Amino acid sequence: MTHAYSELYLNDARNSLSVMYDYTVNDCGYDIDKFTDVFIGSIYSKRFERGDGYVISGMSGVELSRRILSELYGKDFDIPPSKTMHKSPEYWMGWALSYYQWYSGYRFKDIFLRIKASDITSMYNTYHEMDILHFVDRMNDIMETDLNETKLKTIREANCISQRELADLSGVSLRSIQMYEQRNNDIDKAQGHTLYKLSVVLGCSIEDLLERPMW
Repeated sequence: MTHAYSELYLNDARNSLSVMYDYTVNDCGYDIDKFTDVFIGSIYSKRFERGDGYVISGMSGVELSRRILSELYGKDFDIPPSKTMHKSPEYWMGWALSYYQWYSGYRFKDIFLRIKASDITSMYNTYHEMDILHFVDRMNDIMETDLNETKLKTIREANCISQRELADLSGVSLRSIQMYEQRNNDIDKAQGHTLYKLSVVLGCSIEDLLERPMW
């Protein structure tokens, strides 16, 4: 299996994401799902999931949290971290999530389309003392179950647009859209201009339409 980045960075990644979530939720008092929305919309999540050494190893989880919050609110955050980290469900969530993202190669955005951060945190009592691969198996079940619907169909329906309307607005043939949504054609192999036209109508990025984006 091809992982998201070199295993050399994995321990640093797990420590960083664990502390980031623990600090943000338990010290700063932010809702875990709302913060996650901010995180996946930031450049830091994209750099993290690609194995950017500066983000993963070059800053602590506290610093990563502060950078994200500072960019959102336009002010510095200097709330001191507590001394009770490494024990909370939020810490475990970041630890387990970072492993799964590395292991699977999924983007954080794709993972959180299928399960909320708070729902992963609720797995703590069941999985925190198990081998991490049990958590991986559970996450794979969640990802594969929800992947029965293509991203194209999910985004199209979220926009309340029919296949015919999407075809008319984008200039992509109705038959092509049907074939992509039925997985008879692989949308990851679609031509760039086709993906661009669909993304413009649907108000999303090209990456959002791909089943396995390679960034």
